[in-house]
Amino acid sequence: MSASPFLALPGAVDTVQSGVPSHYGNPLAEQRALVHSGAIVDLSDRAVLSVTGPDRLNWLNSLTSQSLLGLQPGESSETLLLDVTGRVEHAVRLAEDGTALWLLVDRPEAAGLLSWLDSMRFMLRVELADDTETLATIGTLGEPPLPLAAPHGVPLVWHDPWHAVTPGGHQYATGDHPGAGWTWSERVVPREALASIASRVESGELVAAGTLAADALRIAAWRPRFATEVDERTIPHELDWLRTAVHLSKGCYRGQETVAKVHNLGHPPRRLVMLHLDGSEGVHPLAGAEVTLDGRVVGTVTSSALHYELGPIALAVVKRGTDAAATLTVDADGTLVAAAQEVVVPPEAGAEAHVPHLPRLGSVTRTPRAPRD
Repeated sequence: MSASPFLALPGAVDTVQSGVPSHYGNPLAEQRALVHSGAIVDLSDRAVLSVTGPDRLNWLNSLTSQSLLGLQPGESSETLLLDVTGRVEHAVRLAEDGTALWLLVDRPEAAGLLSWLDSMRFMLRVELADDTETLATIGTLGEPPLPLAAPHGVPLVWHDPWHAVTPGGHQYATGDHPGAGWTWSERVVPREALASIASRVESGELVAAGTLAADALRIAAWRPRFATEVDERTIPHELDWLRTAVHLSKGCYRGQETVAKVHNLGHPPRRLVMLHLDGSEGVHPLAGAEVTLDGRVVGTVTSSALHYELGPIALAVVKRGTDAAATLTVDADGTLVAAAQEVVVPPEAGAEAHVPHLPRLGSVTRTPRAPRD
């Protein structure tokens, strides 16, 4: 696939070789432009898949964690594909147009997801396609005028549901949630239109921001992303993903037993935290940096950024029993950085059924004898 036209814009830098601009020279100003000026983010390195056929909603509903049966044209959702033990294998952003269900995923996920879904079609009336060669995605917090793709008459826009708990979902985070103001959307445009959109940025008609700016705002909203927060052990509860990607009372799907058991009877073994990092050392930890408490490794940084208001911040996944009030330490390439926790998933998350503890099998409950005369 050819390089994005956005990389030819003045100041564009691709620091991670993703194929799209990481920034245009000033990530902090780009964050402000996203929040206040409706700036756009080139996400054309991501994949666009589609499922057509009359059974598409029933079929995907039976395979994944979210309830999709009532999805109407123009509506959005997100869902998780779990393995049999409840671990997250794919995270999919969904937009329905009445004829096709559109699946937005990170590019490395696309081939594996398509292959697995194809193996699960059986005799159902569904057809799968990879439309990445002809369609591309633009991210924004605003409502910029873009030439939206509408193959079946309905403009393709995925509105991130993270701003509220979706029906059938559950939030572990307590108090005011920073995601309440998260108005992120991903707009699908014809790939051939990217050059003209980039020209409108260069002329000043549109404002562009890089992926680093978008990521900083995502971290501040506690919003998990598959490419960064998920590893081979992740279950949805650990990232508070029951908010928007899981329906707790829908029918059976792969991994549902773990979802129900952990939510109702147990506790997730790890939990997501946001870290406010001490910036006095002038260093910044990268994803994968160890998080320690009193010299013991208790977790790992999953995403980090310099926020235009909050300063250096990060998301990290730590052991459930880690003291929620403790100041942690992050290893930033050999320099130890103090990190104050902001609890996203509390240590007591789960056990929502409040089942009373019963005596162990074989134990004897003795009734005190009445005193003798």
